[in-house]
Amino acid sequence: MLLAWYDRHRRVLPWRAQPGKKADPYAVWLSEIMLQQTTVKTVGPYYAKFLTRWPSVNALASAPLDDVLRAWAGLGYYARARNLHACARAVVERHGGVFPADLEALRALPGIGEYTSAAVGSIAFDLPAVPVDGNVERVVTRLYAVEEAMPAAKPEIKRLAASLLPPHRSGDFAQAFMDLGATICSPKKPACALCPWSEPCVARLRGDQETFPRKARKREGKLRRGAAFVALRADGCVLLRQRPEKGLLGSMTEVPGSDWTHDFDVAAALQSAPRFRRQPPWRKLAGEVTHVFTHFPLALTVFVAELPRGTPSPKGARWARRAGLADEALPTVMRKVLSHALD
Repeated sequence: MLLAWYDRHRRVLPWRAQPGKKADPYAVWLSEIMLQQTTVKTVGPYYAKFLTRWPSVNALASAPLDDVLRAWAGLGYYARARNLHACARAVVERHGGVFPADLEALRALPGIGEYTSAAVGSIAFDLPAVPVDGNVERVVTRLYAVEEAMPAAKPEIKRLAASLLPPHRSGDFAQAFMDLGATICSPKKPACALCPWSEPCVARLRGDQETFPRKARKREGKLRRGAAFVALRADGCVLLRQRPEKGLLGSMTEVPGSDWTHDFDVAAALQSAPRFRRQPPWRKLAGEVTHVFTHFPLALTVFVAELPRGTPSPKGARWARRAGLADEALPTVMRKVLSHALD
């Protein structure tokens, strides 16, 4: 039923193969990494940009990590970009630039977990696997009325999804499953009348579709605060530095700042300001820059200072021209800081 529905309603997406043709493993892998926690609409332009600049896994593997991070800037969840680059290098080093047609070998690559290995394996190589994303979870929990709350229900959902796998066309089945959740079995007001699994769906029969999947109460992270220091040089440059490789926003570019803590003291914030031979007066801007990460909200107090031409950069920092900031690997929160300071 699902495959017949998919044959009639197949979504045309840039990373999918045409009917009757094999999908490119590189295209499938690149799209699946980008689509993690990100919409198709957002991913489209980034996918096209990456594929134009790095048309093969070999090209991506040979690119500097900084270039990859710059191209990724704005897509969020930046660990994905670092893993993307590491995985490309591993494919070249371990498999001669060819993605392995084996689920275990795919899972052994950096940044590829159970979901991505199943997606690449099924879609690119027609291996018998079902990638379970949020759309598939929603379909399965409604189809079987899975009462256990997420995320504890995930193992049972994976088992039920795997039980539906047909003996052929694994790749089409995987894409059909995900498309069904994305286009028909939507979070709100699902179009049950158009669903190929409408008759056996337990939640539809009960009339409580929109209550699935069950969700445990989410704990909101505690607000963190900090300071950001925007140093402007008279020749049109801004002081930037690179964040540590490990941790949140690893290897991304930022303006200097303090640690982000629950007990941030704005009165002592200037102790974290970058050090110059001649310390400039720092001006605190009105308002705050706010941003919400996955696990906590953040509020930054922004300070601005102006320095003369020729001022050398402090250790661990560099001057970058304001005209070139769009090409820097700045995460969204840092672009907000610069917009607050410069506009």
